[in-house]
Amino acid sequence: MTPDALIAAARHLASRGLSPGSSGNLSIRLGDRVLLTPTGSSLSRVEAGELAELDLDGTHLGGGAPTKEWAVHLGAYAADATLAAVVHLHAPASTAIACLPSERGLAALPAYTPYRVMSLGEVPLVPYAAPGDAALGAEVGARIADGHRVMLLSHHGSVAAAATLDRAVDLAEELEASAALALTLAGRGAHELTPAQQAALRHPRA
Repeated sequence: MTPDALIAAARHLASRGLSPGSSGNLSIRLGDRVLLTPTGSSLSRVEAGELAELDLDGTHLGGGAPTKEWAVHLGAYAADATLAAVVHLHAPASTAIACLPSERGLAALPAYTPYRVMSLGEVPLVPYAAPGDAALGAEVGARIADGHRVMLLSHHGSVAAAATLDRAVDLAEELEASAALALTLAGRGAHELTPAQQAALRHPRA
């Protein structure tokens, strides 16, 4: 993964309408340092020379001023050394779902399709904290340590983390698609996959 790949991913997500205004931020881990999109910059316009460089403790090593959400990114990396990319978006459907009540600490994302189950698994709803609050980094890290790779931040947006940037982007897009489907079907009496069907998807036969 390279700075140019991070810029390309930012442009892609912006082109899909998933980062309104100057919202959203991305990062990649390169060994013991992290490159993040800068604060106040639209993902549609950010340039490689504006990327911020931090160490894993949050020390600013160079480049632009990092997004104020840097603790979310470092919290994920600290919880799982196999992760190398984090995508945090304020995409419309995901953010709408993040404003709905949770059940058992999970986001209101019914299991309507097989890919909702296979790609996303259970999606936690992280309790609200103000953007930039260090508590968000700790909460995200706790969900990552529990094995989750996608989550919603209450009244805020989504987080997707993966071993590659492409996979993190895919997860963020799949989460947004599932959120949009949930909103479309709300109140229409749609049937979820049964518990047995969901279990079979999570634990397919060899």
